[in-house]
Amino acid sequence: MPLALLALALGAFGIGTTEFVIAGLLPDLAADFHTSIPTAGLLVSGYAFGVVVGAPVMTALGARWPRKKMLLAVMVLFVAAHLLSALAPSYGALMAGRIVASFAHGAYIGVAAVVAADLVKPEKRATAIAMFFTGLNLANVVGVPLGTFIGQNLGWRATFWVVGAIGVVALAGIAAFVPRGARPQTGGLRSELKVFRSGQLWLVLAMTTLGWAPVLAVITYISPLLTEVTGFSAGAVPVVMIVLGVGMLVGGPLGGRWADRAIMPAIYATLGGIIVVAVALLATSHNKVTAVISLALLGLIAAAAIPPLQTRVLDKAVGAEAMGSAANVAAFNLGNAVGPLLGGLAIDAGLGYTAPLWVGALLGAAGLGVALVSGAVDRRTTAGVKSPAEAPVTVRV
Repeated sequence: MPLALLALALGAFGIGTTEFVIAGLLPDLAADFHTSIPTAGLLVSGYAFGVVVGAPVMTALGARWPRKKMLLAVMVLFVAAHLLSALAPSYGALMAGRIVASFAHGAYIGVAAVVAADLVKPEKRATAIAMFFTGLNLANVVGVPLGTFIGQNLGWRATFWVVGAIGVVALAGIAAFVPRGARPQTGGLRSELKVFRSGQLWLVLAMTTLGWAPVLAVITYISPLLTEVTGFSAGAVPVVMIVLGVGMLVGGPLGGRWADRAIMPAIYATLGGIIVVAVALLATSHNKVTAVISLALLGLIAAAAIPPLQTRVLDKAVGAEAMGSAANVAAFNLGNAVGPLLGGLAIDAGLGYTAPLWVGALLGAAGLGVALVSGAVDRRTTAGVKSPAEAPVTVRV
């Protein structure tokens, strides 16, 4: 792995850790700030909302900056946010730190994905993107459990200090190893926003949201599914989650290599695979062995979907790749919100802890449908452009 790509992935590792580690620290935060756990839980949803808003806004504000300068700026912002969070004297101050970190999150992932793709030959773009996103996947396997352990044993503030230190190391790595590169070819904010006139870009964003939402619909409610349906003890749930995370580590690079060969078939196969696994879990979740195997497959296929989706948006955002990439990061996070929301509503309606599996399958079907429409538009557009050999010949007399 090139050192520049490793530095970018380390930044993604820190960002992925801080995004989800807060969930394991909610009881301690609620006790410290004398508030309820649901109120403390707003630190999670507030972060997700910040990513959705911050990704395109921050990218637009830095549209005229060289991409390396933009990466350095948002990583400085990320470190500052964790300094604020670690020293937060109140719940409001911690929420402010989380919002600032989420703005850095959206811009960093969007721009870094473009930089990662530019570090390699065009035919290896998806593989490079997959290697970059391995940092996020590794955060789920190592960063979040370790951050939770540190917070529970040394206090939640210690977790923010450690993640901030990771940000400092990533900042140094980016400064040392990421090439300076040319200033982005853009006319500024107005030029960046023109990318949203593309119908194909909106189709990509829709397939990302709908295709990723099923993953979170299942994972968010995995604990009650495993304990109430499968029969695992509560203590076994983290072990199963690690298995799922290992599946994601394997799936990301596989998805990258597949997307480099055939991007749309990779999207069709991974989104279709998510649907199949969600439906299969309705039966396999009643057995411990088959449930673990199915969840490992879910992690693998879900991670394999990320590189082709992120590469597809770069293909459809020519001239404003950073903005398109940032918008796709926002779409992923919108899926993070939509999936759990609909899954929770299904459980509240009395449909049981397997209900999110049906929700995931239906959302996945919608995402696959959008992908098929996008592919059909491509084929129709290609068919409408005749090659010179096919063009009619005019004979002058």
